[in-house]
Amino acid sequence: MAGGGGPNPGAGGHVAAGGRPLIITEDPLLLDDLLRLCAAAGAEPHVQHAVPEQSGAGGDERGDGSGGGGAGVVGVAGVVGVVGVGWESAPLVLVGDDAARRVRGAPRRDGVFLVGRDLDDPHVWQRALEIGAEEVLTLPDAENRLVDRIADVVEGAGRPALTVGVIGGSGGAGASTLACALALRAARAGERTILIDGDPLGGGMDVLLGGETAEGLRWPDFAASRGRVGAGALAESLPELHALRVLSWDRGDRVVVPPAAMRSVVAAARRRGGVVVVDLPRRVDEAVAEVLAQLDLVLLVVRGELRAVAAAGRVAAGVRMVSRDVRVVVRGPAPGGLDAEAVAGLLGVPLAGEVPVEVGLPGRVAEGEPPGSHGRGALARFCDGFWQRALGSAQGVSV
Repeated sequence: MAGGGGPNPGAGGHVAAGGRPLIITEDPLLLDDLLRLCAAAGAEPHVQHAVPEQSGAGGDERGDGSGGGGAGVVGVAGVVGVVGVGWESAPLVLVGDDAARRVRGAPRRDGVFLVGRDLDDPHVWQRALEIGAEEVLTLPDAENRLVDRIADVVEGAGRPALTVGVIGGSGGAGASTLACALALRAARAGERTILIDGDPLGGGMDVLLGGETAEGLRWPDFAASRGRVGAGALAESLPELHALRVLSWDRGDRVVVPPAAMRSVVAAARRRGGVVVVDLPRRVDEAVAEVLAQLDLVLLVVRGELRAVAAAGRVAAGVRMVSRDVRVVVRGPAPGGLDAEAVAGLLGVPLAGEVPVEVGLPGRVAEGEPPGSHGRGALARFCDGFWQRALGSAQGVSV
């Protein structure tokens, strides 16, 4: 792959999946809110109405915090919780603003959030600093943010997927073919892969993979999605074709998927980790912009012809308004056309590489062989080289 460094997906520490958050509060209304948000995130929390001393003498040692005797309810030097879950072992600690003074002095750790309701409290950040909180979350404004953090604990939030979009600079550029081949080669290299068909007017990525009748959900099933979509549930619900998961369109009437649903579904795919490839339409509307904002890299596929380059320039202008990393893939060489370096120079976009014409590819696809299946073909070689560099760059290896 030529031109530029590798994509720079966000890194992130791993949170063990299946953990149960710890809630510390004596405010019944706040507790109701936090329990509701935990339920929305699919988490069953441990609750402490008061924090026991390390000795546990007289303190509440039951998960519902209703144990008798209040002698142990004091500041903490080393906090122990209930049923083996405490300040240090819980994956996430939600401290009610009413309880901040009681946990002051607890060992510093990551994953502590101070939760309250008073937006105008001038001293709330001081209390957060005293308990080592990462953030102050004020309800109801921060409800979505809090649900996301709780759900990360349930799902196990690690490094997000390397997410690559593919878009044609003009009609017939071969963007869908490249997107399909990239996903197929990533899956065959052992990467956990999701291929997302972002173009409702295209022919269908499931058709290109020979799986139009495969069982599983399609885009219309997600049209009403709001808020957070579970990463694992998303993947398990999609058709599995050639060792990768595919989200495509059905053969029915066109269904408009709102921008919020697009955002939620792509975000869930990214949280699953591995690789996500998105086949994009050439128009950049609000829904497509939501997808572009989550991509690590966009590959603009352009034929090495002057008219194709002129059309691609308009597409590139729209994409670059949203996406932080756009590179050109030149399909060719075209007889009497422009070479790859010239195309990239005219567009002012870094060159990702050139995919030579692969003899016999259209015929094999028509017979049911997905693009990229032929390991010695030019398309497969390009994709393999791309992933070697892109995935290496994501892991801190220079390209």
